Amino acid sequence: EETGLVVDVGRWVLEEACRQAQDWRSRGHQLAVAVNVSARQLEDRDLVDDVARTLRASGLDPLALTLELTETVLARDPSATSTRLAELRDLGVRIAIDDFGTGYSSLSYLRQFPVDALKIDRSFVSGLGASEEAQALVRTLVRLGRDLGLEVIAEGIEEESQLALLRFAGCDTGQGYLLARPLTPGALDGFLAASSLPLLPAGCVVPANPNDSGARTGALVSSGCARAEAAGRGVHELS
Repeated sequence: EETGLVVDVGRWVLEEACRQAQDWRSRGHQLAVAVNVSARQLEDRDLVDDVARTLRASGLDPLALTLELTETVLARDPSATSTRLAELRDLGVRIAIDDFGTGYSSLSYLRQFPVDALKIDRSFVSGLGASEEAQALVRTLVRLGRDLGLEVIAEGIEEESQLALLRFAGCDTGQGYLLARPLTPGALDGFLAASSLPLLPAGCVVPANPNDSGARTGALVSSGCARAEAAGRGVHELS
């Protein structure tokens, strides 16, 4: 990042993620992608133009692209960041705060930044079931996000007990090894070909069947900094 190469690499990742997502969508799989944005990328004056150009070139629906930034990145220059995020959202893309709860930003910034989702860091999820304090903290984070009108996504769900507690807390959406492990794009092609489940964009998910706690088949694909979330029944509504 110090050399500035992260800008070029990030541009390539964005292009590949959008190209792959549009390829899937053109074949009838309505998937969405999430791409991480670093502090250096956010400061780059060409970022908004790069995103707009990439969306045009790929033909991807802007709503199918989420840009994820950590709260530490957001807090570096709140005023400039708020302006840049507003410009990105004007393109129609979604903005998510990644690893929420691990940084040092003021909670007042949440009202300032135009964001759509909070992703609760896996370190909070892993502590669920270990103590009442851990559960209380997660409930507070979920309530904060929902009170602000944001989608709340829990990362790193690995145990049924964690899933149950997150549902009880009112968390909207979850991801993790319990729901599905990462797949390469090629492996996801095979999964999609074999699956008869209807697929929806991440964020427009299939509710879990309250009578079937084991209904959690799905896919989460990692490709560099990009992630495609197949919401068939993998990344799904928890409440």
